[in-house]
Amino acid sequence: MASDDVLPNRLRRSLITLGKGLNIARRRRKLTLASMAERTGVTRQTYGRVEKGDPTVAIGTYLMAMFVLGLDAGALEKAADPQADETGTTLHIAELPSSVRTKRTPQAK
Repeated sequence: MASDDVLPNRLRRSLITLGKGLNIARRRRKLTLASMAERTGVTRQTYGRVEKGDPTVAIGTYLMAMFVLGLDAGALEKAADPQADETGTTLHIAELPSSVRTKRTPQAK
């Protein structure tokens, strides 16, 4: 399977945007591709694929690049927050009973 077939187009575009952002952040900090690769712990070729938004590169590599550049991974942390899962919440609410009855307790004689 080609790397272009791994993700839906919308997600693929998001990774490309992330890669471009990492490229700009690296150049603003005047870091070379080789030094960024070394700091991230990958080869120069792998880091080059990160800046191209390659979906076959491990997510940990993207996160490490963000860390090295001092970028906030808050969006990823928010995505992992169960309270931020709107779809899951909607599905959970749909499964709730429409009414709830209290159980009658037997009367003492």
